[in-house]
Amino acid sequence: MKYEGKSRRMRERLELGLPVRVYARESADQEWVEKSRLIDVTPFGARLTISRVTEPGRLLHLTLPMPRQLRCFDHVEDQYRVWTLVRNINALETGDDKTLRYEVGVAFIGKRPPPSFELDPTTRYEVAASVTETGLWALTERQKPGQHVPTEGPRPDTRHNIPIEVMIEALDEGGRVSERETTVTENISRRGAAVFTSLDLAHGRYVRMTSVQYQISVIAAVRARRTGENGIPRLHLEFVDKQWPL
Repeated sequence: MKYEGKSRRMRERLELGLPVRVYARESADQEWVEKSRLIDVTPFGARLTISRVTEPGRLLHLTLPMPRQLRCFDHVEDQYRVWTLVRNINALETGDDKTLRYEVGVAFIGKRPPPSFELDPTTRYEVAASVTETGLWALTERQKPGQHVPTEGPRPDTRHNIPIEVMIEALDEGGRVSERETTVTENISRRGAAVFTSLDLAHGRYVRMTSVQYQISVIAAVRARRTGENGIPRLHLEFVDKQWPL
């Protein structure tokens, strides 16, 4: 199957509200299952809504009654069971500030996850230049925090040392707001921020950060929690659904 064919067919999205079972393994001891419906689908990806927060680079396993003419494997099975890569996520307005819902775009990667996922489910991935034998997307691992960053190429976004008043809302395993606090940023860029905090949130947790001044809410992943020289803890956040308007 040629890559050019994939590019052409990817634009032919079919609006099929198929029922889908979504499984995620967030860490070695945390996983969840949710039932939902597709928004649209192609042989190589789909869009759907879920109530749990996730982020680009994560893997989700879908089980659905996929039309056989759209499948790349398992053409005779009743259910299509396929691993997928989260490409993008968009927080939806629900009218309830404690219950969130997300529209997620995923790329189909095959019948099995990469071996590195079995060893470490927190591993995040990107689409590789190549494709698999079935014509689906191949993966490459994302650079992990603390790995060496090459000096050549684009520099990371500039962090601005400006105190912006924000509300931080911690999201629990079910995607609901479990606790919140009003605080200020220590620094901020288009893709992330450091905020002073009293919340005890571990690496990998998700939060919603809202600013009245900028009239924006973003979903962020906690990448680290550290205490500065002044004894005040900070959360280091990476925005996962949109960029900050700087």
